[in-house]
Amino acid sequence: MTQRPPISCFVIACNEADRIEACLQSLAGWVDQLIVLDSGSQDSTVEIAQRYADHVYQTDWPGYGPQRNRALGYCKHDWVLNIDADERLSQGAKDEIDALLAKPDLDINFVKIPWHTYLFGGLVKRGRYASPQGKLFYKVDAQFKNSQVHETLQLPNEKVAVLKSPVFHYSWRSYQHAQEKHLKYAALLAEEKYAKGKRSSLSFAVLRFFTDFIQQYFFRAGFLDGKRGFFMAMILAQYGFHKYAALAALTMAEKK
Repeated sequence: MTQRPPISCFVIACNEADRIEACLQSLAGWVDQLIVLDSGSQDSTVEIAQRYADHVYQTDWPGYGPQRNRALGYCKHDWVLNIDADERLSQGAKDEIDALLAKPDLDINFVKIPWHTYLFGGLVKRGRYASPQGKLFYKVDAQFKNSQVHETLQLPNEKVAVLKSPVFHYSWRSYQHAQEKHLKYAALLAEEKYAKGKRSSLSFAVLRFFTDFIQQYFFRAGFLDGKRGFFMAMILAQYGFHKYAALAALTMAEKK
């Protein structure tokens, strides 16, 4: 059987001592280069990372996009896996990647992996957090969008393969953590939009609350996930509201 090409993997982290070990355990010994970029953790994240990673770098925090591009610069292999500290790669996904990259006639540069997201102890099977995520890519000419949050990978001439086995995603430690995380992202996005000349109003923010809820709960069938589906729809509706309410607040301050 043809051996697959080597893979570099990077994880960006800050204060992830309660989650990063399970993440790194799912990667160590399988990837060919494991890198962790820590941005000022005050807990034992760095010490845990040093047990598993080939390289642990301690850096400042320039934002999600710049940090991922910084990590990409440390990757020495052409195939790169981008996993977050709150994710764990399943054995099935690793086996599929081994078989896929070993194909002699491989004609892809982007691999998406099903996202199994857990909310309050249970799996969310539908909606925004259930779609496959682009986690593995061929790095030639690839870079992440230089944004503070929601930093998409920019890859020319995408040729995509989608795995069947998942990456497990444990994004929120609690309801409070979910709210704090989304509020932080919303404020960052509002600042980015404002800097690009975009403006908003409070009425539009309220409208986004309802449209985002309807999209997640009904159009994306979140109602089939029961209570967790309702929680997820409400959290995303609040996120949509906060993004444009924060932008509306900046707009109002500007007018005054």
